[in-house]
Amino acid sequence: MEDSADLENDPDPWASWWQSFLRGAPLPDASTAEQVRVVDLFCGAGGFALGASLAARAFDRRAWFERIVDADAGALEVHARSNDVGRKVCAGVSSLVDYQVRRRQDRCRFAYAPEIVDPALAIAPEVDLLIAGPPCQGHSNLNNHTRRRDPRNDLFVCTVAAAVALRAKAVLIENVRTVTVSHGDVVGMARELLESEGYTVTEDIVRADRLGWPQTRERYFMTAIRGDAVCAPLPVIEEREPRSVMWAIGDLMELKGGVEPFDTAPVPSDENRKRIHWLFDNGLHDLANSERPDCHKDGTTYTAVYGRMHHDRPAPTITTGIGTPGQGRFIHPLKRRLVTPHEAARIQGFPDGYGFLERGVPAKRKDLAKWIGDAVPAPMGYIMARRAFAALGLSQRQRADL
Repeated sequence: MEDSADLENDPDPWASWWQSFLRGAPLPDASTAEQVRVVDLFCGAGGFALGASLAARAFDRRAWFERIVDADAGALEVHARSNDVGRKVCAGVSSLVDYQVRRRQDRCRFAYAPEIVDPALAIAPEVDLLIAGPPCQGHSNLNNHTRRRDPRNDLFVCTVAAAVALRAKAVLIENVRTVTVSHGDVVGMARELLESEGYTVTEDIVRADRLGWPQTRERYFMTAIRGDAVCAPLPVIEEREPRSVMWAIGDLMELKGGVEPFDTAPVPSDENRKRIHWLFDNGLHDLANSERPDCHKDGTTYTAVYGRMHHDRPAPTITTGIGTPGQGRFIHPLKRRLVTPHEAARIQGFPDGYGFLERGVPAKRKDLAKWIGDAVPAPMGYIMARRAFAALGLSQRQRADL
């Protein structure tokens, strides 16, 4: 496994390109390229969108985000500073679309055509791509005997309704892997609804490290291509050798200069500082049971908490808990500190210069943790959006440098 931080030492052109991208290398101007029209729901700070934008560039196109929608106004600003955005919509997605689901002949159907009811999301139909990462919260309970429920409480199904209302040619929905076994079979309902509207649906469990990325994050993706828009089979997902965490953050170790708090590590409590020193003093990556607080001793199955990253392996899943060692394996592999928001952003695929920081306005550490930890890593978004664009027939214009 490659753990060098030097561009010239990495023999893989794909990895070299991504490492250069992370370090802020400028992209070629795409302002005159033909647009692909995208809508981004539950968009957060735009990690999924960044991946989709890079995928569009791979086909000599420019991703134009007609609408980005999220209840977090700060995240919308980060997204809009970083991507080509038409309009920001600060709202819950469930308030923007009207729909009703019925079960007919043991399959789910929309009772009537879903309709966008808020002018903020009212755009010309036939968007090329709709992407969404609906929160796993909000799934309503399902009575397994009567199969009755209110689908308005289900943000996954709401995403499908919005996609149908906007006549999206392609739909990409990301979620945690366990959504496939959620109470109520929300995934099965979404699949049936899309198929009833003429979409071809594919489901994948994707691990970032198997794509060649330095993070073990695993996610579920649903890809749906509208029947009359399909031009080619959906390509297979190519696997690559994973990179180490130091491949992504090795040049950021010294913490010299930078912006507070983006480029500084969180200050741990005295007890957590002792735990960090214990790991390094003993040359270990997992904290001994005797050094853990009582709530994390015998009986816990989450042994990564208070853990130190391995310098020669991919990082674990980056979450919103990056600010404390009690939330995961977030201690730097070689330095006696936690990783910085900057380093976590790199591991999530955000390049240097991404719009987390507004000029003259200090960011809050908790906001950075949320925006970075909740994001779909850009490389995962890139791989999945590129497959969708290929299925829409853009492959003949494919570039070789992405």
